[in-house]
Amino acid sequence: MAEVPVFSIGGYRYIRAVFQYSGGVAAEPGYEIERARFLRPLPLAEGLAAAEAHLKSIGRPTTAFAACELRSPAPFTEQGFSEFNKLYVGTLERWGIYKDGVNPVARTNVCPEYHKPVVPSLYAFSYTVPTKNKAGTFIVAGGGEAKEGNQTYRETIVGLGDTSPAGLRAKLRYVVAEMEARLAALDFTWADAVSTQAYTVHDIGALVGSEIAARGAAQGGLTWHYCRPPIVDLEFEMDVRGAARELLL
Repeated sequence: MAEVPVFSIGGYRYIRAVFQYSGGVAAEPGYEIERARFLRPLPLAEGLAAAEAHLKSIGRPTTAFAACELRSPAPFTEQGFSEFNKLYVGTLERWGIYKDGVNPVARTNVCPEYHKPVVPSLYAFSYTVPTKNKAGTFIVAGGGEAKEGNQTYRETIVGLGDTSPAGLRAKLRYVVAEMEARLAALDFTWADAVSTQAYTVHDIGALVGSEIAARGAAQGGLTWHYCRPPIVDLEFEMDVRGAARELLL
C-alpha cells in the first residue's frame, strides 16, 4: 500500500514517491483542487513566478501549490533529469513545500514532438482552495512504463526498446495499472476521473479500446498529447485529473 501522508499546510494529502515529485495529490476535507493552464507555456522560472502571483491574487499561500505540468525540449538522460530536478525543487523549497528530501507536489513532465519549447516550461499548475463542497478532487501524477525510485529507470522499463504492437500493449497495461493503483491510494476510482491524458508519439489507436476504455479509464474521454515521456527510452505516459474547475490564464 502506498504511503499517503497529509501536507496539512497545503490542504492536501499525497502519495510519497521520489524527491522530485509525489505520485499524486488529493484535497483534504474543506478544500478542493483547481487547475490553471497558461495559454502558452512559460519558461519554468517565469511560469513559477506567474503561479506564485496567481496564488497571491486569490489569497492562497504558496504551500497551496499541489501539482504542475511541465513541457521540456527533449527527453533527458538520467543524469540530466537528476540535475534538472535539483534546480526545480529549489523553488518548492523556497515556497515552504519541499523539505528534507520530501516533495508532496505531483508532476507531469513531457516533451512535445512538434512546437517544442526552447527551455523547460510550465504548462499548467494546480492548487487547493477552500470549499464547502463534499466531492473529492485529485491529480494523479504522470507515470511511464518503469518503476520509480530505482537507481535508474532503464533497469525496470517494460519492454525496453520494443515499440511493436505487443510491446506497446505491455507498456499500456503497466501504466494503466499504475494509474489505478495511485487512484486507489487516494481513495478514488476511474469513475471519479474528470479527464485522462496519454502521452506518446506511437500509434496507440488500436489499443485504446481494449487497454484503456474497456478498463473504465476514459469515461470522460481520452486526450492524446503527441509528446514523449521525459526520460530517454520511455515511450508511454499517462496522468489523471479530478479537478473541481479549470482556468485558462
